[in-house]
Amino acid sequence: MFFVDFFVYIIFQILQFYKYAIIIYVIISMLISFNVINTDNKIISIIMDFLFRLIEPSLRVIRKVIPNFGAIDIAPVILIIFIEAFQYIITKYGF
Repeated sequence: MFFVDFFVYIIFQILQFYKYAIIIYVIISMLISFNVINTDNKIISIIMDFLFRLIEPSLRVIRKVIPNFGAIDIAPVILIIFIEAFQYIITKYGF
């Protein structure tokens, strides 16, 4: 039983990290679109490439399902809501 609790705890922490990565990705994307951060900076380019490869596949799945709202992208919000719901299920049912 200890192994199952440990495994579920690791999944919970990975989801927490993923949620924070989504928030950072959205903030940096907004800063790039408003020309606050320059993408020619090597560090910003590396961070955005890492976050893009990590987050964009799951956002792409959500974007296929939801309708297009023009310039507003609500896919990150929906993904965070799904992560929060899954974390709530994990904590509610005693894992």
